[in-house]
Parts: sequence; structure tokens; C-alpha cells
Amino acid sequence: MAATDETNATRPGKGKIKKVVLAYSGGLDTSIILKWLQEHYGAEVVTFTADLGQGEELEPARQKAELMGIPDENIFIEDLREEFVADYVFPMIRANAVYEGVYLLGTSIARPLISKRQIEIAREMGADAVCHGATGKGNDQVRFELGYYALEPGIKIIAPWREWDFKSREDLIEFAEQHQIPVPKDKRGEAPFSVDANLLHSSSEGKVLEDPNEEPPGYVFMRSVSPEEAPDKATVVTIGFEKGDAVSIDGKKLSPATILETLNDLGRDNGIGRVDLVENRFVGMKSRGVYETPGGTILLAAHRAIESLTLDRGAAHLKDELMPRYAELIYNGFWFSPEREMLQALIDTSQENVEGEVRLKLYKGNVIVIGRKSDKSLYSEDLVTFEDDKGAYDQKDAEGFIRLQALRLRTLGARDRS
Repeated sequence: MAATDETNATRPGKGKIKKVVLAYSGGLDTSIILKWLQEHYGAEVVTFTADLGQGEELEPARQKAELMGIPDENIFIEDLREEFVADYVFPMIRANAVYEGVYLLGTSIARPLISKRQIEIAREMGADAVCHGATGKGNDQVRFELGYYALEPGIKIIAPWREWDFKSREDLIEFAEQHQIPVPKDKRGEAPFSVDANLLHSSSEGKVLEDPNEEPPGYVFMRSVSPEEAPDKATVVTIGFEKGDAVSIDGKKLSPATILETLNDLGRDNGIGRVDLVENRFVGMKSRGVYETPGGTILLAAHRAIESLTLDRGAAHLKDELMPRYAELIYNGFWFSPEREMLQALIDTSQENVEGEVRLKLYKGNVIVIGRKSDKSLYSEDLVTFEDDKGAYDQKDAEGFIRLQALRLRTLGARDRS
């Protein structure tokens, strides 16, 4: 099937597009989108490929873009791993953000950084449009486009999956073959499931995973061994924190991305971080996803442990109340919203004294806190001891405290018994 015959110049409400920045992975789908943009819009295309630690060699993306006529000055391949972890993952960990109880937001948190850099490139290159490869059924289209509009309100957005006439994967492969776009053998026919990956996680969904009652096949998992196959001996690791961010592993100072990479390796080897979730998408449907977040799972457990020592009860409980709202904002694509920034300011203020070390045991899918210490600890052995506390706490004071707390309950009880 050929692309629609509607031309760039006659597209109602769109206006003529001269130059577009495409979020380009180098894979089959975005290569088809690249050619479709050239053919359908007649626009100059700039490709942007972000290295967020997805674990793939990205230089082939440059070669594919060049083969499709993109000049070298229009090809951007950038290593954003440190920025991704320091400015996106770590702020989210400070909030202990988890969507619907279990999802550590690995895909969601990558989208604002891609959107930001894509807009920056569009400004640098004088482009009047940006393009993404997200489908019209998923959350990513929302996340990308909310980011684009927040940063560049007048930008034109091209979402091919909402525009073109292709109805099936066979149509896409036919288009690729017509335009000499290489089609790998494993891309012929329906893909068994779709994958998104970055330094924080990998996510798999669709096809063999669409029945939520069927256990995921073993080959779905790429970032972790199964807990059953993990070593019979535990791994012990110590993570150091400053102002709520991890800064060291086993006493060695490391960069944010290196910390996450190291924890990913430890988590992978010990079968940590697997989640099988039926989630509520922002666009309205339920979907089943299989996620692997080995390093992030360890990091979250460690962060909560150091907070348990250093964070006041009121601050800790307020954070827990606000966290679901914060997580939902990230999931739904509102990273650049004022409410997310307001919450972040509150969260970051709470982290001023969140420092120290947490010791964890990693064993067959489990992350077990076995020790924590901090110079800013609020924990007092004198207060909690069952032995003589040297007058630090007068147990007789508890009687008045309890009677005051019970006043309304006693009043209610007296009324109900009358």
C-alpha cells in the first residue's frame, strides 16, 4: 500500500513544513517514518538519536540515515545518559515515585528529556516541526507532545501513526521494500512483542503478552536472570547518599549513570526488578506490561531506608501522600507542568539532610535492607531502649497523651451507648 496522495502543500490546517526533527532510533519503523516524511511532506529531515543507555550500538543509526540521504550535519546522535540519570531519574527517586503501586516509570521518565533535546535541536536547526514514532493508542504520544508544546508552544507536530494510511505491518514492510529500506529477517511478519529500553529499565508489551492470565515466556526478559536461576549466595552492597541522591557504591564515589549501571549489573545477576503489571493508560485503556528495573529497584529500597533514619515523620508522611500524584504526573506526561515543578521543590527541600549509607542484601529477586547509618539520623537509642533511658522519656506522659487522643472517641462512644 502506498502512502496517502495528499501533499504537503494541501494538508488542511497543517501549513507547509520545511524542516522537521525526527526522533530516530534507526530501527525499521522510524526508518519508514523518515522516508515517509521525505516523500509525503517533501520536507528536509533532521534525525535525532538519544543514547539513554538502551544497550544498543547507535552508530548504525547514523549509517542508515546517511543511506537515506540525510547529510551529516542533519544527524544528531547524543549520549544523554548522565543527564538522564542526574536530572530525571534521581529527582524521581527522591520522591520515591511508583505508579499504581509497582511501576518505576522507566519509559515515562525518558520522554521529557527526548522532547527537550528535540526542541533544542529544532531551534538550532531552524526547523518548524518535530516528529515522533509513537502510536495513536499509547501514552508516549501524549508524553512527547505535551513536552513539545510546553517548551515550544507554536511547534508543529507530525505523528505519522495518526496520519498515514498504513493498516498493518505488511503495509509497512511493502513500503520499506518499495523504497529500498532494509528489512531484517526478524522484522518480517508480526513482532512477538514490542520493547522499549533505557538505562533505568526495559518494558515489553503486546502480542504474546496481551493475555494477562498467561505467564510471560522466559525470552521476554532481557535485563535480569530469573530468581530461580540467581546465585544461592547473597550479594551485599552499600550505597551512599547525599541530599537524597546516591553518590557512592561500597565507598567509591561514582557518577549518576555509573551508579545506575553498576546497580543494574548487581540486580541483573540476582534476579531483581521484574514486574508484571496491568496498568491504566492515560488514554483510557488497560494494558499489560512486563518491566525490568533491576538497578532502580535497589536504589528505591535504599533511598527509603536512608529516609527512614533522616526524615521527620510529618515530612515523610506528607511525601507519601503526595507521591501518587507526582508519579501520575510523570506517567501522564506532565513533567514540565507547574504542579510537577512545585512538588519537586517541596520534595527536594525534604532531602537536605537525607544522607548516609544503606547496606543491602540482594538475594534471588529480593532487596533486603540489613543496615543504615547517618550523621543526620533522627533515630535515638536513648528514646527507644527498653532499658533505663536516663530520663530521656517519661512513660507517665503517655497517659495524658492517650486520653487527649481518645477524647473524641470517648465522646462518640458515650453518645452511641446512651
